[in-house]
Amino acid sequence: MKNGGRINSQEKQRMIHRLVVVWVQEGGRKMRIVCKDVTAETLYDVLHDTSYRKKWDTNMIDTYDIARLTANADIGYYSWKCPSPLKNRDFVTMRSWLPLGNDYLIINYSVKHPQHPPKKDYVRAVSLLTGYLIQSNGANCSTLYYLTQVDPKGSLPKWVVNRVSQFVAPKAMRKIYKASLKYPEWKRKHNPNLKPWMYPEQNVLPCINVSELTVQRADSLENIDESSLSEEKTQHSDEEET
Repeated sequence: MKNGGRINSQEKQRMIHRLVVVWVQEGGRKMRIVCKDVTAETLYDVLHDTSYRKKWDTNMIDTYDIARLTANADIGYYSWKCPSPLKNRDFVTMRSWLPLGNDYLIINYSVKHPQHPPKKDYVRAVSLLTGYLIQSNGANCSTLYYLTQVDPKGSLPKWVVNRVSQFVAPKAMRKIYKASLKYPEWKRKHNPNLKPWMYPEQNVLPCINVSELTVQRADSLENIDESSLSEEKTQHSDEEET
């Protein structure tokens, strides 16, 4: 139960438990990384800061915030570079976030925005539900949990699925950790006091009414069959390097 705007430890544990159980039951992908010398708040900032993301997320083509729903929910765009000759994917998602004492929670899922329909050169993928849980492990250590269930909209070759599981996703987690180690110094030189995810009064995004949005159903999008593409013809992204 909330008490004066705060969430007690019992409710926090229930929320965390529900999030983890959802992913176990639905068969989503779940990962964890312990981040030494990184506070939970720094990890939270890194995952929010789109300006900084352009510095470390080399698999990203573009990302930007579109509109805000509430003080802790917005709509955003993200496009992702797939190994050639696969088509690149993009997402339009509704994201919400919540501080839980010393821990933090970020969740997103795909929505339809009337001014951001699928693009010609991308496959519009669907985030059924994606979440980050950041747990504080003391003054200067934290654990990042990443849980996701995504429909890439297409029949992908088995080697693509294996590569994502074995290389891309774990490497992405390590990159978030490394980026978090460098973030405090970078932020000191780039609008150090600007954190609209922490201070809603700084958010200058246009407002949007939830009635203008609908949940993006996977079956309403074109299904792309790329299952016959050969691994030999692909160009590997730097995300797969060790």
